[in-house]
Amino acid sequence: MWKWLHPYAKTERVYQLAQTLLPWFAVPALTLLSIGVIWGLAFAPADYQQGDSFRIIYIHVPAAMLSMGAYLGMAIAAFIGLVWQVRTAFMAMMAIAPVGAVMTFIALFTGAAWGKPMWGTWWVWDARLTSELILLFLYMGVIALYGAFEDKQSGGKAAGVMALVGVVNLPIIHYSVVWWNTLHQGATITKFERPSIAPDMLWPLLINILAFGLVVAALTLLRLQNEILRREGHRPWIAQVLTGKTSSSNAKGPNHAV
Repeated sequence: MWKWLHPYAKTERVYQLAQTLLPWFAVPALTLLSIGVIWGLAFAPADYQQGDSFRIIYIHVPAAMLSMGAYLGMAIAAFIGLVWQVRTAFMAMMAIAPVGAVMTFIALFTGAAWGKPMWGTWWVWDARLTSELILLFLYMGVIALYGAFEDKQSGGKAAGVMALVGVVNLPIIHYSVVWWNTLHQGATITKFERPSIAPDMLWPLLINILAFGLVVAALTLLRLQNEILRREGHRPWIAQVLTGKTSSSNAKGPNHAV
């Protein structure tokens, strides 16, 4: 059943796959992000209660959703690495971790900026905000634990266990506005049968969510390639890749000079 995983235990195969997929994620990501941000910040109508301050939703909500999505992806990679002993899965896990941490920081920062005009304060120990802050600490813990080991395979296993334990925080973040009396507003776009947001505000938000997802994927692929190059620098195929890039650059030099 899991035989399709076996070829991707080879770092060369994973590097080539990442190289192939990267432009397919990066180009649409930049295109959709430009459309979504400009549409949301400049052309979407102002909210009848919050005015223009609501426009931070076009950054805050995608970042918050992808902070959880990236952590789930990191945990899945950790599970694959621990169960099937696929070391490239640990590399993928560590490629995702800093990207997810940045998304979590953006979500917290924009949430604080949004909370100031709405709640009159930058920060409250709200259930949603507190659990999102814990998510940032989990990302930082995974990164720190991995870096504490000289043997990166052992570090990957230790960080993978921590990543899996931290999954319990994801439903807490998602359902915190339901389980507790919280200042944070409830669900809007996830109520598919009747979203609490007008269509002309909803569409740029959906575009930005997709764009942020593609950005996370593109950055993860780029980081995964760098992690493989760093970890596998002694491999002959790495030398061939680097030599090929150098030769390609040198070959272009005279043409540009002409």
